[in-house]
Parts: sequence; structure tokens; C-alpha cells
Amino acid sequence: MNLVDIPQVITQILGFLLMVWILRRYAWGPVVGMLEARREKIAGELKEADRLKGEALGLKARYESELKGIEVQARQRMQEAVAEGQRVAGEIRTQAQKDALVRLERAADEIEREREKAKEILKQQVVALSIRTAEKILRQRLNEPAQRRLTDEFIDEVGALR
Repeated sequence: MNLVDIPQVITQILGFLLMVWILRRYAWGPVVGMLEARREKIAGELKEADRLKGEALGLKARYESELKGIEVQARQRMQEAVAEGQRVAGEIRTQAQKDALVRLERAADEIEREREKAKEILKQQVVALSIRTAEKILRQRLNEPAQRRLTDEFIDEVGALR
């Protein structure tokens, strides 16, 4: 009993080599080509992914810098608006003070005119009273008690007018 059958082993080896040769000739080339094409495709896709990632990082950095610029501009515009508001408030305050001064001056002028009117009226009344008193003195004979009485009446009338 032979454990190894040599003709069968040789047949199997020849069959295996024939199959390897057929596979190599007809199947190995297309399989290797397909594997190589797949490897190249994957490598290309990885390169493209790296390129896109780089572009995305560049865009992200650009957008972040633009966003910071926008924030700075917004802050600057807010400061300008606050400054403008303060300037307008100052102008309004200044104008209100000017208006108040003008009104005070007008009121002072009006008071002065009224005072002058009152003085003129008082002067006219004093003149009228003086004339009346002079008329009374001329109509009566004056003696000292009558003259004192007339002077006291005149002073009382002037005091009543004030």
C-alpha cells in the first residue's frame, strides 16, 4: 500500500499548473488591471478629498476673517451711531438753552416795558394830582393848617397809587 500515488500527484500538479497558467493568461491580467484601476480611483478620490478639504479650510479661514471684519464694522458703526446721537443731543441741548435765553431776554424786555409804562402812568397820575392840588391851593386861601392838610392828602393819594 502506497500512500502516495505518484501519477495522481503529477496529474494534480500538472492540472494545477495548467489552471494557474490559464488563470494568469486570461483572468489574472483583467483582475490585476481591475484592482489597479480601483487603487488609482481610490487614490484619486483621496487626493480630491484632500484638495476639497484644503479648499474648505481656506474658505473657513476666509469666512472667519470676514466675520471678524463684519463684527469690527458693526462695532464701529454702533460707536459712530452713539457718537452721532450724543452730538445731536448736544445740539438739541444747546438750541434749547439758546431758546430759553431768548425767551428770558424777551420776558426781561417785556417787564422793562411794563415798568416804564407803569412809571409813565404813575408820572401822569402824580402830575394830575399835583395839578389838582395846585388848583385847590389856588382856589382856597392858604393858611398853614390848610396847606399841611393838602400836603398830607397829596402824600396819601400818591401812596394809594403805588
